[in-house]
Amino acid sequence: MYETLVIETRGPVATVWLNRPEVHNAFNAKVIEELTAAFTRLDADAQVRVVVLAGRGKSFSAGADLNWMKAAGAASFEENLEDARRLARMLWQIAHMGKPTIARVHGAALGGGMGLASACDLCIASQRAVFATSEVRFGIIPSAISPYVIRAIGVRQAKRYFQSAERIDAARAFALGLAHEVVEQEALDAKIEEVVQALLAGGPKAQAAAKELIDAVADRPLSEAVLEDTAQRIARLRATDEAREGLSAFLEKRPAAWVPRP
Repeated sequence: MYETLVIETRGPVATVWLNRPEVHNAFNAKVIEELTAAFTRLDADAQVRVVVLAGRGKSFSAGADLNWMKAAGAASFEENLEDARRLARMLWQIAHMGKPTIARVHGAALGGGMGLASACDLCIASQRAVFATSEVRFGIIPSAISPYVIRAIGVRQAKRYFQSAERIDAARAFALGLAHEVVEQEALDAKIEEVVQALLAGGPKAQAAAKELIDAVADRPLSEAVLEDTAQRIARLRATDEAREGLSAFLEKRPAAWVPRP
């Protein structure tokens, strides 16, 4: 179905592989189109519970394809605007999946690649991973990825890295909050499997609601409106079949119905 991606499904887990290893999985218009389509389809697939985003070859994603960037330099404002909108929509689609997403970062995650890692809910990185918002070195800015990167590392750190384009090694990425876990390269898939199993133990509707909850309350003052909103959200969920099943499973000391059987 795809020219630039490979999708592997194992039970309730789908892995989306960026499959342009010869150019370090760099972005172009086709990659953006196919990532948008793939994540839209997987979001609608009730059989898929967790989505892992990974890269073939030496890199996770080294950012924008140089040929694509050259073409953008010669394009009109209107053409560049449409390109930018498509990139922004793709990142939004990943960030607003109704199910958990994990970035598997094993090498370079530069520019848009760092944006992908930040747009995913979790980032599991190998010790060989390296990140950067390298755009200023090309005379541009990390505009489309900025909401996700700033959310991951904070405004103060973004002030530094958006302007300096310094490389961020895996240990620093962990300290910044960009990477949730950093492990040896050989242990990367085992760590992702561990996290996947933890995610599969949660109720799928509750996880989608948890993501919506974070977006609703993050960076908002603790007002009466926020208190009422959070009360409304938990009250609605308590009356669902999923919540009743979760409580019954806990009291009966058995796995809930949504937990995959071995």
